[in-house]
Amino acid sequence: MNSLFETLQFYFTFPMVRYALIVGVLIALCSSLLGVTLVLKRFSFIGDGLSHVAFGAIAVAGILNISNEMYFVLPVTVVCAILLLRTGQNTRIKGDAAVAMISVGALAIGYLLLNIFKSGSANLSGDVCSTLFGSMSILTLTLGEVWLCVILSIIVIVLFVFFYNKIFAVTFDENFSIAIGTKANAYNLAIAVIIAVIIVLAMNLVGSLLISALIIFPALSAMRVFKSFRSVTICSACFSVFCALTGILISILAGTPVGSTIVAADIAGFLVFAGIGTVRERRTA
Repeated sequence: MNSLFETLQFYFTFPMVRYALIVGVLIALCSSLLGVTLVLKRFSFIGDGLSHVAFGAIAVAGILNISNEMYFVLPVTVVCAILLLRTGQNTRIKGDAAVAMISVGALAIGYLLLNIFKSGSANLSGDVCSTLFGSMSILTLTLGEVWLCVILSIIVIVLFVFFYNKIFAVTFDENFSIAIGTKANAYNLAIAVIIAVIIVLAMNLVGSLLISALIIFPALSAMRVFKSFRSVTICSACFSVFCALTGILISILAGTPVGSTIVAADIAGFLVFAGIGTVRERRTA
């Protein structure tokens, strides 16, 4: 045990490890806050759809040799989040169909462009795999990227806290919220844009195919134990941060992929919470 702590202490001397922990915790916290709302609104796979959009944008950024992909990927993903919300409100194209349409289309176009212009990428299969499933690039973050993540995360948290009551109302009864004068469409739009920001930040951490896990697992785990919206949100945030910290530390020590390790920690945590919920239900039955 002492050797384990000594090893961790040694790794913490490197700025890149501290940067990875800071970014991982912030991304996990932000995704879990809005994850509860998305799960309750049955729109949790918006994260999956927008992550595929981000993959397509990364492919275009790579082809155009854009040095900092985030400045291209972020606005593209935000615009697609707005289009996704508008399309989902179309009576001819329902929300789940809109997510599937944009998700599959962006993923296919992104991979097609990478193949057509593969001369711009020396290792096409490696680039695609790391983008889809995450890579160790979380350990190569620059100080500027960390500060950008910190600033965006603070904005997300402040907006969530400030508009908590409105988000709560829109989540549980959107029609009633509209009836009493709440601009539900505006809050739905804000949620979609914030999720787009979180997804772009999380690309380096877990990859585009695993981002939905950061949104879904903490919320579902908390719902197994708690019932009120506030309790579920707080528990989801704590659960997500703990799993992110655990996954990153295990990944650093064992040399496993960061994204997959975090998701494995989320799955293990969900099983624990599901067991606690089952035991509690049997006692009250």
